[in-house]
Amino acid sequence: MPKAKKEQRPAPRAAGAVSAPVKRGRPKKTEKQVKISFLGGLNEIGKNMTVFEFENDIIVLDCGLEFPDADMPGVDIVLPDFTYLERNADKVRGVIITHGHEDHIGGLSYFLKAVNVPVYATRLTAGLINGKLEEAGIARSSVINIIKPGDVLTLGAFTVEAIHVNHSIPDSIGVAILCAAATIVHTGDFKIDSTPIDGEVIDLSRFAELGRRGVTCLMMDSTNAERPGFTESERKVGGSLETLFGLAAKKRVIVATFASNIHRVQQIIDLSEKLGRKVALSGRSLENVVTIASELGYLKVPQGIIISLDEMRSYPDDRLTLITTGSQGEPMSALTRMASADHRKVHITPNDAVIISATPIPGNERTVGKVIDDLLKLGAEVYYSQMYDVHVSGHARQEELKLMLSLLNPTFFIPVHGERKHLAANAALGEQTGIPAKNIILADNGTTVTLSKKAIRADASVPAGRVFVDGYGVGDVGNIILRDRRRLSEYGLVAVSIAVDPVSAMILSEPVFESRGFVYVKDAEDLFSDAAEVVLEIFDKYTRGGRFDLPAIRSHIRDDLSRFLYEQTKRSPIVVPLIIEI
Repeated sequence: MPKAKKEQRPAPRAAGAVSAPVKRGRPKKTEKQVKISFLGGLNEIGKNMTVFEFENDIIVLDCGLEFPDADMPGVDIVLPDFTYLERNADKVRGVIITHGHEDHIGGLSYFLKAVNVPVYATRLTAGLINGKLEEAGIARSSVINIIKPGDVLTLGAFTVEAIHVNHSIPDSIGVAILCAAATIVHTGDFKIDSTPIDGEVIDLSRFAELGRRGVTCLMMDSTNAERPGFTESERKVGGSLETLFGLAAKKRVIVATFASNIHRVQQIIDLSEKLGRKVALSGRSLENVVTIASELGYLKVPQGIIISLDEMRSYPDDRLTLITTGSQGEPMSALTRMASADHRKVHITPNDAVIISATPIPGNERTVGKVIDDLLKLGAEVYYSQMYDVHVSGHARQEELKLMLSLLNPTFFIPVHGERKHLAANAALGEQTGIPAKNIILADNGTTVTLSKKAIRADASVPAGRVFVDGYGVGDVGNIILRDRRRLSEYGLVAVSIAVDPVSAMILSEPVFESRGFVYVKDAEDLFSDAAEVVLEIFDKYTRGGRFDLPAIRSHIRDDLSRFLYEQTKRSPIVVPLIIEI
């Protein structure tokens, strides 16, 4: 690990000095320039990854994943495209991780297999990363350096300072990135919590000091930029949980939350201890996080309070708390399996009170709603965010964002981390605090921003697509395969088999049809009788004169039969011709 050394900070600007005119156009060739390229995290929620390049050195900030949408059947996770970094692997000096959420660390094990460079992360984040690297079988060949807020690293031509911020997971940081071309501040995911559970308040004084010294460009979390006011303290959730535990005094309490929300888990454990309840955990990711956080001292777990799911049978319901994953209605999560009566060890009864301690991520509303409905059908009481304050965000709202903008007073501003509406709302806040619109860049994944102390321009691009992980396959599932999977899920499949003599080009059997997810063959005899005529006409056309053009026959059966079936049914099943040569 490079030694932390005393930071070489730019000299403060003289009071009352007037800055040189700002140019949005291309920086002059005589000006030193730093390039910022986005491989993920813009116009989306997830797979955050940003590349900073100065002269012959590259540093990377975060390496996350994204969970698949409904239109990605079979896909497990989505990664950033690492192509640009693989091409420039000799320049990459390291990866800095801001915190331990999946959208910031989930892609790291895949990236390190391609580009094995040092990783820099705070203690808890490093612990979570190491668990992933062990699963991937690369922990021994990877180098993880533990840093703490206030540490200053020299990575090639870059100087990087870690700055403590509040978020929904401990040990979160923002960074100040300095090089000869610019001073850049990236907030990471943050909020301003004056009463955090761990007592570690965001280091606003350091951000303010950087602002006084001069910040060329600010890159700031946009997730809650549409929401006015301030994000509430995590402690507010504790009060709501205590109220709900009181309402459920005679029942078993089941709390669904994000596995990584260690502060939330701490409050649930503390409250359970106070009320004399044992705590069980359900969900592999939750168990892993609790184990790692406990070992590292970020989670204070009283001796003997954690029991296994099997041990729950030994205690009455009013002495049990179950913490589980599945707050977003994920199909295979523990809570979803409980709601569908498919969990092997937990069965929902009318003597259960379920608290969903999370707000649905946009797009998950329907799946969360279905889980709530299914729990209610089983007789459970269900409490969720629309009813009680059982969740607070880990991201800053408008007043906090404006405060950060005012403290840092950047020359240029690039909103990051969020969908387009979030980035645009954050850009508007930048204008409200005095940043000219011409100095604000709304970038996209693949955009390369060229920055100097006096100018900024989005004038280039790098590869930045989505790489799908399906089982052991990484990148071998593309849009064509996804299109076929969607067609299969919507219209099904029709296979037609026919035996032929390749020498005489004679048909030895009538076409035989099999249908899966399209229509029931026995109920559509007329349809398939006509479809057989289509197949026979194709054979007649492409076997005249003794020729036997097998590729053409297959192609035309696929195309002509697809067209025929659509005309008859307005459905587009996948057609698979099976020609057996005998």
